[in-house]
Amino acid sequence: MTTRCTRRLATGALVAVVTAITAVGVQAQLRFDRGQNVVPVFEGWEGNPDGTFTMVFGYLNRNYEEMPEAAIGPDNRFEPGPADRGQPTRFYPRRQQFIFRVQVPADWGEKDLVWTLTSHGRTDQAIGSLWPSWEIDDGVIKANRGMGINGAPADNQVPSVAIPDGTNLTVTLPDTLTLTAVVGDDGIPGPTTPRNRPDTDDDPDAAARRAAAIARRARVQSPNNQAVVDARVARTTGLAITWTHYRGPGAITFDPMSISVEGGRGGEATTTVSFAEPGTHILRGYADDSIHTTPIDVTVTVQ
Repeated sequence: MTTRCTRRLATGALVAVVTAITAVGVQAQLRFDRGQNVVPVFEGWEGNPDGTFTMVFGYLNRNYEEMPEAAIGPDNRFEPGPADRGQPTRFYPRRQQFIFRVQVPADWGEKDLVWTLTSHGRTDQAIGSLWPSWEIDDGVIKANRGMGINGAPADNQVPSVAIPDGTNLTVTLPDTLTLTAVVGDDGIPGPTTPRNRPDTDDDPDAAARRAAAIARRARVQSPNNQAVVDARVARTTGLAITWTHYRGPGAITFDPMSISVEGGRGGEATTTVSFAEPGTHILRGYADDSIHTTPIDVTVTVQ
């Protein structure tokens, strides 16, 4: 079965749509751990200083546990142009927003950029366009990440991330990989102090609370979170990095998956990566200042 997002709805289809919504509403009350499809999502577009545009995509994996895979090709493709536009082939549970971006030229015009994804026998499409209503900005991103409806500070810069050991690495099973990232930021918007909890020099327990909160964020490992790249991790210190298994066979474990960076302006963040199967894997890290994320890809050859 193929579904397609449409922009217009005929009046005569109203009764059928109400029936369909009722059926979906009943099904929505059920929790599926596995066996469900992944729905691609067009989040919107951003304008670039050079006149080009960037289309932003995410997805909804309707499973609470299963992480379906879809190799680049007929089951995971873009049209028009190259089928591979940098999309993931592994899909974490539930709703994952602002996962990847596709740049299109300044003369793109009214064309659609269509991401087609097939999983568990169902095909869905996300249709990207430059319609004015789909434009997104800092405020949209901030609101969707649970930071409120106001825009980001005007002078906020995106975080930076680098891998000192390089982005092409090799490991031989059963060895694990120690992966260190150097993450930086301008300190804006900075950490969020919990409400109704004093955090001053007069409070001797403040440092202990901060350390405990950072430790809790660092232990985020389960992919069952509503969002894998969770802004709450970055809010603790103002800066964090989260690692995901973007492409590649078998299961991967990150210990930890998300790491808050003490000080909020920069530092090293280290995780240990365990692989279940050999092959070529792409690990994607997202440096996160709680509003903006900056991705970096590391290709790991597992022998």
